[in-house]
Amino acid sequence: MDLDPETDEPEEGTLNSDQDASYCCWACGEEIVIPIDPTMGARQDYVEDCPVCCRPNEIHVELDPHFGDVRCWNDPAE
Repeated sequence: MDLDPETDEPEEGTLNSDQDASYCCWACGEEIVIPIDPTMGARQDYVEDCPVCCRPNEIHVELDPHFGDVRCWNDPAE
């Protein structure tokens, strides 16, 4: 993460487009790594099938572009 040379704090917009996050599939417990696309907004919700067991997961992603933090979790998709 880049720091502002004047304030020594994280620069605004330091969230990289090549950042990844992970979640554990609710059905099989496998850890799944997903790419994060900050151009899709600070809050993202979508359904993705587990690549191991093929069960659907509802993925939730929250981005904090000021600090570059990513929060990712999942729920069973209905």
